[in-house]
Amino acid sequence: MPDLDYQQATENWVKQVIMKFNLCPFARREVERASIRYALVEETKVKAVVKAVLAECALLDTQPEIETTLVILPRGFEGFYDYLDLVDKAQAMLEAQGYEGHYQLASFHPDYCFDGEAQEDAANFTNRSPYPTLHLIREASMVQVLADYPNPHAIPERNIAFARRKGSEFFAALLANCTKS
Repeated sequence: MPDLDYQQATENWVKQVIMKFNLCPFARREVERASIRYALVEETKVKAVVKAVLAECALLDTQPEIETTLVILPRGFEGFYDYLDLVDKAQAMLEAQGYEGHYQLASFHPDYCFDGEAQEDAANFTNRSPYPTLHLIREASMVQVLADYPNPHAIPERNIAFARRKGSEFFAALLANCTKS
């Protein structure tokens, strides 16, 4: 699949799932400002992906007009547990390189499953994406928007309730639509 297709599918997911159903109440602003960077990383080795994530942090350091980066991993991390190992290593490297407090790392995967939940629980769709994706979030921006948002701690609970109300089939169809032209 050409690069644009992976990026387009991810952008479709942001607009048609995350923004449309308000799973992230802060996404709309960034979509409208075109301040989301979609970075495709073809690497399949953990060290190379972590290096690419650090390069994205350096890019964010120098380009404040980019609010957030979605690092899309089309190959090599299809297995959820391998992906979680990558997330742990990337988080550790962010801390080791002094990015803790500057960037948060959020994770999304087609087979995302919350610890202790059944794989088929619709709540998992709140963190499911078309492809394994690492989300770099500017921490200062997050602190600022959360300060102005009423009851931000209720966002995950609201999303889980919504996902369970809609069901897994509903969200599976949404994800499938994101990858279609």
